[in-house]
Amino acid sequence: MKALLNNSFLDLLRTQTVAGRQLRELLLLTVFLVLIWGVTALLSPRFLSLDNLSDILVQAAPLGFVVLGQMLVIVVRGLDLSVASIMATAAVLSIGANDSIVSIVILALGVGFVVGAVNGYLVAYRGVTPFLATLATMIVLQGIRFAYTKGAPGGSLPETFRWLATGDIAGIPVSLIILAVVAVAIYWLLMRSKFGYQIRLFGDNPQSAYMSGVPVRKIQMIVFVISGVLAALAGLFLVGYVGIVDNWTGQGYALDSIAAAVIGGASLRGGKGSVAGVLLATLILVSLFNIVVILGLSVEFQLVIKGTLIILAAAVYLSKSRD
Repeated sequence: MKALLNNSFLDLLRTQTVAGRQLRELLLLTVFLVLIWGVTALLSPRFLSLDNLSDILVQAAPLGFVVLGQMLVIVVRGLDLSVASIMATAAVLSIGANDSIVSIVILALGVGFVVGAVNGYLVAYRGVTPFLATLATMIVLQGIRFAYTKGAPGGSLPETFRWLATGDIAGIPVSLIILAVVAVAIYWLLMRSKFGYQIRLFGDNPQSAYMSGVPVRKIQMIVFVISGVLAALAGLFLVGYVGIVDNWTGQGYALDSIAAAVIGGASLRGGKGSVAGVLLATLILVSLFNIVVILGLSVEFQLVIKGTLIILAAAVYLSKSRD
């Protein structure tokens, strides 16, 4: 039985099917993650301490939420440049308004829902390109945020909220547990539901999807709404981790999420995305940022890493385009 399973695994690994290619991509990402962890551990044994690894996982959760939403948008041939601005705006408006954790979450997710719906409407019903639509939304949100706070955000974080962002259950970060639940839901939506099939069909061939009766506009609308809601959720967790509310919460997450999504298996041509792949890519990205700190390198090295990863993401995309 064991030999049969091993043979089946190797056969799948060798095939040129979508599943075979995704499996090879996951293995390459895993090998790369193990490699950078191993090299860093040799340079600094503190890297593999439980406290540091736990910190990496906690930091990966906010970006993971954003990447999952960004992946869905990319699957339908779009980009969401407004995610970082949604993170900051949702956190500023919700936490500055009250001290109730339930009210904070509802208000923040509501902000994400509304902004995502605006993005979806502009793209699906007004024909605006995703790049321009989400870029415009990002700028508008910045204006709203600074006008509301007058440049100085306020509000205190409830202790329960801080625990959700940084606490743990039996040694497992709470934020990681919530990310896992969301990831399973996104996987089911994309790979196991009729709606997910329509998302992939639309991304693979919009014209064919339209001719087949797929509600393409509705799909685009819902995908952008999901991205907006997950970005708002990420903003809350990031603020909870950092401990302060800031007008620039999530700065850089738009490019980080796009890079992680593409490196993790999403194709900018649409129709393809891997939940496991994008989460692995997210972990790699956060690990690299952590390595800069652990090795005592200048923070500017994070910018070098981000730029390199974007170039790598572009190279990965071009290689996939030739498949």
